[in-house]
Amino acid sequence: MAAAFAAPVLAQTKECNDEFKSNTYQKWYDNRVKDQDTAAQAAKNYLATCKEEDQYSTALKKFVKAWDEIHAAAEVEKQFDAAYKGKNYAEQLRLGKLILASSPDNSAVTIIMGLAGLGDVALINDSTEYAKKAIAMIEAGKPFAPMFASKDQALAFLNYVVAKSSLKSAPADAIPYLLKVARYDSDLKKNAQLYLDLAAAYNDGPRAKQSKDYEVYLGKPESPESKLALANINQIIDRQIDALARATALADAANKKNFMDALTEEYKGRNKTDAGLNELVAKVLDKPVPDIPTPLTSLPTPPVSSTPVTTQPTTNGGAQNGTTGVPNKTGVTSPPAKTGSATASGTGSAKPAPSPTPANKKPRSNHRPG
Repeated sequence: MAAAFAAPVLAQTKECNDEFKSNTYQKWYDNRVKDQDTAAQAAKNYLATCKEEDQYSTALKKFVKAWDEIHAAAEVEKQFDAAYKGKNYAEQLRLGKLILASSPDNSAVTIIMGLAGLGDVALINDSTEYAKKAIAMIEAGKPFAPMFASKDQALAFLNYVVAKSSLKSAPADAIPYLLKVARYDSDLKKNAQLYLDLAAAYNDGPRAKQSKDYEVYLGKPESPESKLALANINQIIDRQIDALARATALADAANKKNFMDALTEEYKGRNKTDAGLNELVAKVLDKPVPDIPTPLTSLPTPPVSSTPVTTQPTTNGGAQNGTTGVPNKTGVTSPPAKTGSATASGTGSAKPAPSPTPANKKPRSNHRPG
């Protein structure tokens, strides 16, 4: 009996006749603007019942396709918003890619994806691609709100992502981005960690390279070329000292002594005294952050000395995260002295490399770079 009654009912509800077609199509037509959910349901009912291709089915298929895409996109955006609020950085990148596939100019999504690497360091490389895109968008006039209150704030954090991505693998490449961050009017310019990162980038990038290049002069008489190489290394050390002084000036009570100790070691290695160090820390934030030094090509006075160079004037060349080799009195480099690495919250200590000035011989004053 159930089968006998079910068959006629099924035939009635699924029959594609003129009355069904007219009523269902009219329902879609009347609601296609004012109530698209109702219109979509009518269109899907029509297409499920009437399989033949005609002018009505063509119009309804087009509407249903657009409606499905809009609702799918809305669901993705809803999930993306939840990932953003929940600080699920991996999901921000995954869902953001889906959104950008159809809305590539969405600067808000691009910015959030660009910042994901600061939340999860494992995502830094993927995040950097979007940080660079977001920087270009903002500089071209795209909106940066509601994530940031100002353009400088947005650009500072996005440039910091780019800097962080190359801080270990290509520290010299990180320096220009770190300098940009320090010059934007943002919260980051008051963060000690930024300047610890800058000091590490100088140490592990140009200082390590130039110190490695200096090795050709070891054991040979001092020459204009060796003095010039040393003067260029000292320029880099001066930038490290400036960065460490800024970190010390901005350090909280828990870290200030560690930072000051590290700065003192670097400063005395460079200047052979700590005279003027306290004044440097007190006033360093009143001065603009110095740019990357222009390489020197000549010295003011180039007389040749016959005194051989007996010690290595440098870090261990390939050091990362601030590890250095310390020249001893015999001219043999001792095992690297570990440099503490500060965390993103500013804890820990950063211990810089010693001065590359030879330990056993103080250069004549007229040979020291100004």
